[in-house]
Amino acid sequence: MNLYLRYFDRETLVASVDEAIEFLRDIDEVGMNPVLEADIREYAASDVFYPKRYKVRPRVYFIVIKTEAKTMQDFKDKKAVHAIPQPTKAAAPALVRLNEIRPGWYEGAIDFKRVLLVPGTGKFQYRDTQFVADVKAESGMDCYNRIVDYLRERVDARSQFPSAKGKNFKFRYLGMAK
Repeated sequence: MNLYLRYFDRETLVASVDEAIEFLRDIDEVGMNPVLEADIREYAASDVFYPKRYKVRPRVYFIVIKTEAKTMQDFKDKKAVHAIPQPTKAAAPALVRLNEIRPGWYEGAIDFKRVLLVPGTGKFQYRDTQFVADVKAESGMDCYNRIVDYLRERVDARSQFPSAKGKNFKFRYLGMAK
């Protein structure tokens, strides 16, 4: 793993952390110190592939980027970009699962803010309420829409329903037959 460093128009591609620290020591404005050196060594040893930005003074930074490029030209041509692993079917994002067409029965659970009358005071308040139902639907999103449509007819209009994409709606596919 190589390191690319840049401070304004000064840049380099080095093969080791020691070479990177030596490059930064040659730049007076950076002010290399033991704390900065330890942080750069820690970044180089970590599994993090995000660029690291270090503040020199207000609005002035230098950057360090991990790369697999062997030469500066390879780096500039982006020939050694770190590959991001593609998610598997089992680890599909919730949004993909939500819109996946799969007719059958779903168990949907929604946590919403229900408006209720407080006896004795005549005032209204929001109460966290969980509603769980088995619904025949085409997808997770269809399940959400059917549950919310059902609840809108039966609770106060001021009740608040969460987004289907958030953590307050969960669904599970039960199959074609209930």
